[in-house]
This record gives sequence, C-alpha cells and structure tokens, in this order.
Amino acid sequence: MNEADAGKPRLLAGGNPQISKGSGDGPVRTYIEAMPGWKSAVGRRIDTLITEAIPDVKKAVKWNSPLYGIADRGWFLGFHCLTKSVKVAFFRGSALCPLPPGPSKQKDVRYLDIPEDGPFDAAQFTEWVKQASLLPGEKM
Repeated sequence: MNEADAGKPRLLAGGNPQISKGSGDGPVRTYIEAMPGWKSAVGRRIDTLITEAIPDVKKAVKWNSPLYGIADRGWFLGFHCLTKSVKVAFFRGSALCPLPPGPSKQKDVRYLDIPEDGPFDAAQFTEWVKQASLLPGEKM
C-alpha cells in the first residue's frame, strides 16, 4: 500500500468498501466517499433522495452496506457496490407498487440495479422509498 492509499478503506469484491459498522450519518458518508469512481456519485444521489423523502430516517453501516430505516419499524433499504452497478435492496420490496425490477431468492426482497450509464428514475425511486418506509422492516 502506498502513502496515498493509507487510511482508505479496503475495497471488497465488486468495489464494495469495507467500512467498520456504525450508526448515524458519519459511517454512511464514509462508505459513500469510499465507493470507487462513478459509484460514489450514485451513492450520494441515493442518500440525498432517501434523506429528502424521509427526513427522520435512521442510518447505519452493517455488513459493509449502508442501511436506512425508521426507528419503530426497522431497516427498509440497503445498498452495496457490484462490479458494474450499485445494487439497492428493498427488504419488503415485494409489497411495493410497481414492483422494483430485480427479483430475489428471498420472498420479500426486490432489487434495483443502477449501472453507470443506465437510466435512473429518481421519482420512481423516491416513491419506492416512501412506500418502503411505511412497511415493517428488518430488525435494527
């Protein structure tokens, strides 16, 4: 490791940053800033849209992924880096309308893959976030 890389988080498979788990905005911002290349801008956009839609959203980094939730309902969304996309997981996505496009082996989970040059419908994403925040989520 050279001096320029000292203190930077290690990148795991697909470029996913290895960040110590922690609660609050700080660890999520650290994760987003460590996302490689164009993925960092996608992470900032996702974070901004979620925070604007749900001002009292709770944030944390667990399992090397930012998580978003509501205190009395649990985590409703998380995301992580893959080689060619940023993958958003809606933990109760099967209850969203319309369904997010990415299926899962888990009955309730649905995914949204955001590639570098692909379309991103911010209005639809925001609607999914609002819907997901009202559903019971994963234990915090």
